[in-house]
Amino acid sequence: METPPTPFRVVLAGCGGITRAWLNHAATRSDLDFVGLVDLLPENAAKIREQFGLSSARIGTDLAEMIETTGADLVFDCTIPAAHKSVVLTALAQGCHVLGEKPLAESIADAREMLAAAQASGKTYAVIQNRRYLDNIVRFREVVRAGQVGPLTTLNADFYLAPHFGGFRDEMEHVLLIDMAIHSFDQARYIADADPVSVYCHEWNPAGSWYAHGASAQCIFEMTNGLVFNYRGSWCAEGLQTAWACDWRAIGQKGTARWDGEDEIQVAALMGSEGFFRETGRLDPPAIPALEFTSHAGVINEFVESLKSGTLPQTVCTDNIKSLAMVHAAIASAGSGRKVAVEW
Repeated sequence: METPPTPFRVVLAGCGGITRAWLNHAATRSDLDFVGLVDLLPENAAKIREQFGLSSARIGTDLAEMIETTGADLVFDCTIPAAHKSVVLTALAQGCHVLGEKPLAESIADAREMLAAAQASGKTYAVIQNRRYLDNIVRFREVVRAGQVGPLTTLNADFYLAPHFGGFRDEMEHVLLIDMAIHSFDQARYIADADPVSVYCHEWNPAGSWYAHGASAQCIFEMTNGLVFNYRGSWCAEGLQTAWACDWRAIGQKGTARWDGEDEIQVAALMGSEGFFRETGRLDPPAIPALEFTSHAGVINEFVESLKSGTLPQTVCTDNIKSLAMVHAAIASAGSGRKVAVEW
């Protein structure tokens, strides 16, 4: 992979609200030079340019033209999901690396086309999966990897929130699975270091829901290594809500670990071999250094550093498509009422 010199010349595609989560970190980096801001509404780009002090960045509405004019070698894709395919294919064709918002694509067919383009170009295309870059998910994963609960057999995630977004989400089909569950599915793959094999999903819209479609779902995923991952979620669950990162339980052959999705991790492992209920004892999670950068900043930092070193970031498209495939397999299962294979 040919690596351009730093600072990387960056074009930001899409200047809506999500860009602030990116630029709070990215605009402070000396190895990123924002040379172009592209949006269908130039006034959105102008607001971003002023807010983040990107005074030397050009403003335009045509991505290909902006890349050619500025000599950019990196594109940040902060557009809506429907635009991801066009933006990524254009950027790759113009010789740019790409870091984009989730989801990778609106369909597996589109995702495969984008992967093929990335591989043919020799450029890196990766996806923002910011939940991997939280101190406590890394600690929870280390509990599993260190074998504190023995080989993992079952992983459960509960997601119960009640956001009243208004706008497009209220009318979306499969709103929970498409717009949010990919975070949880990707977290499961990260925690368990496992890939999906099959899924059975039941999706419904509870009475009293303020969403038009699919605000709740339960999924049973069969994963590699014989692991079963259970996801229970709802976006119209008032009261006693979970963290956005889910409430997690990892069950192994020798114990159980729980993470509340925020600050608390509990580990209980077998200590005895006699009795009706075997004796267990509490363990401290492995001590690991805190992350230098978290959430969006963590993804962006790893992506930029990977370009410098010629390595691959952990959310590279060839891996992230597996998380996207879990979403679309769950939707297919919900539609058919049957267990389906997860393919990518």
